[in-house]
Amino acid sequence: MPIVDAELLAEIQAWRRDIHAHPELSLEEHRTSAFVAERLREFGCDEVATGLGKTGVVGVIKGTKTATDGSVKVIGLRADMDALPIEEMTNLPYASKNDGVMHACGHDGHTAMLLGAARHLAETRNFAGAVVVIFQPAEEVGGGAAPMIEDGMMERFGIEQVYGMHNWPGLPVGTFAVRPGVITTTVSVFEIRIEGRGGHASRPETCIDPVLAGAQLVTALQQIVARNVDPLDSAVITVTNFHAGPQFGAVIPQTAVLGCNIRALGPEVLKLVEKRVRQMVAGIAQMTGAKIDLTYIAGGPGIVNHAAQTELAMRAAKDVAGEGNVHGMRPHMHGEDFAYMLEARPGAYIFCGNGDSEELHHPAYKFNDEALVHGTSFWIKLVENTLAT
Repeated sequence: MPIVDAELLAEIQAWRRDIHAHPELSLEEHRTSAFVAERLREFGCDEVATGLGKTGVVGVIKGTKTATDGSVKVIGLRADMDALPIEEMTNLPYASKNDGVMHACGHDGHTAMLLGAARHLAETRNFAGAVVVIFQPAEEVGGGAAPMIEDGMMERFGIEQVYGMHNWPGLPVGTFAVRPGVITTTVSVFEIRIEGRGGHASRPETCIDPVLAGAQLVTALQQIVARNVDPLDSAVITVTNFHAGPQFGAVIPQTAVLGCNIRALGPEVLKLVEKRVRQMVAGIAQMTGAKIDLTYIAGGPGIVNHAAQTELAMRAAKDVAGEGNVHGMRPHMHGEDFAYMLEARPGAYIFCGNGDSEELHHPAYKFNDEALVHGTSFWIKLVENTLAT
């Protein structure tokens, strides 16, 4: 059964809507970080640390119980804080006040739910050991988890296990989904820069058209998954942007720039796809006469849930939602830099139902406030179960 009462739920909703109205991009979460740190201090956390991974915040809450074996256990709970460069189209009364920036992935809800759990746990302290609440920046660009770890977060706070949670559109509110093993893909992001020879649109024979070369490359890249990846494996190649020349005019541009996002379930599949992308680039450069450079921008490992911690997460979810409302799942092709935390410590990542909403990263996406009680209760139950006496 859910744990959160009506009074706390109203506060969590107010926090969520405030954060939603003031979204901030990755590593620019200064207002959000200050908001989180102020709440944690109000709750009476034993320690509040800021500036980890640049804009990350950590709070420590110590239980009043004593473990029967005399040990001190410490678990970490992580929420992400950053928003996306998307113009909001929800018409909500608390819609984004920042032009071109939107919480289109529900990180406002994640932050609010973990704040709600922190307040409850700081008031009750009905557990042995300590819980570390982690508010991470820059998940959307894969640049927050690793820097927090590099800043010594795991060692500084003695974190022994770590857990993450994400809302999921299409999964009914009040339900959860989790599985041991692989959850998300490994990811690589590349910039492809095509250098041609610009000129007048009426004389293409004197030019090397980077738009044509780019168009051929966009089409050719889609052959890789269909013809080079084992059908029983999974990979996705997406050209996310294509920029070339002025908007209008009789001009063949000098350059074109493409963004390429590659995802694969497993590092070996990713390595194969990356190799074929480089070969495609070289082949089209030779065929068209253009100079094409491929630059690695970012990437990261996939989430792999640890078996024992997945069982703990599943048990807490069933305590909150009921046996029939916790489901298994297939791996997703999303990327998530929480994977770095699971490489540093054992733990698990679970999905919380968001009901029938638009897809994540859509300008009309809406976090479902009905999910707040379930996600917050899950965090509380996970702590009380895992750090039981």
